Amino acid sequence: MCMHMADAGIEINYHHLEVAASGQFEIEPQLGQMSKMADNIMWIKYIIRNTALKYGKTATFMPKPIYGEAGSGMHVHMLLLKDGEPVFSDDNGYSNLSETAHYFMGGLLKHIGSLCAITNPSTNSFKRLIPGFEAPVTIGYATSNRSAVIRIPAYAKAPEKRRFELRNPDAMCNPYFCYAAILMAGLDGIKNKIDPHANGWGPYDFNLFNLPEEEKAKLKGLPTSLDAALDALEADHDYLTAGGVFPEVLIKNFIKTKRAECSEISKIPHPVEFEKYYNL
Repeated sequence: MCMHMADAGIEINYHHLEVAASGQFEIEPQLGQMSKMADNIMWIKYIIRNTALKYGKTATFMPKPIYGEAGSGMHVHMLLLKDGEPVFSDDNGYSNLSETAHYFMGGLLKHIGSLCAITNPSTNSFKRLIPGFEAPVTIGYATSNRSAVIRIPAYAKAPEKRRFELRNPDAMCNPYFCYAAILMAGLDGIKNKIDPHANGWGPYDFNLFNLPEEEKAKLKGLPTSLDAALDALEADHDYLTAGGVFPEVLIKNFIKTKRAECSEISKIPHPVEFEKYYNL
């Protein structure tokens, strides 16, 4: 996706999205404008659902529809251009990424808790963000490491293709809100020079899932529930309202609506409760 910012002369390019259903396949739209890519996500979901219906089936984009199986994510790859030149590339930087790229990642990692309310806006979203699968659970960055929330693909070697991906989003999100929020968090990181390494967020160039428990306890993790993500959004959203991009009233109404959703779902008996408690 590509977002043009005429005043700053900057483009944010989201190279592709991945919609990985149960670890079986990925759908990767080609590079395009950010708003156009949000449109494409809506088209992808529409086409898949209607194709399934044509053959008497249904399709879901729930992040975790099947217990014990890999979930469905929507990984967002991003790179930054200015006047057509790659801003994220630096031959001498960690994983060939520039200082600006690291600041952008720093903004994402600083605000990741509140971002999750927008990028993972369902109670089911947090059934995917658990250890043991390829979904991320740790606030950190690394090269070719799927256990960290930000992964730098080692195969993107050309300067104009050097980038990183945010791995926590899923297709329950409103893609227009999702991409705008990601952009605002990254720009906040650049503006305030948020260094991810200096803040202790990596790089984690090892499998975080294999760490001893005492070492895992030192790591910071993503929110474990939608309620927790909404708490984070309530406490941390100034970066979203900067420049009037996200109106305060929109954020308040979003939080109110999602809290009501959480409350409603928490009151509904779950089938597994019958299995565990029916005969007690």
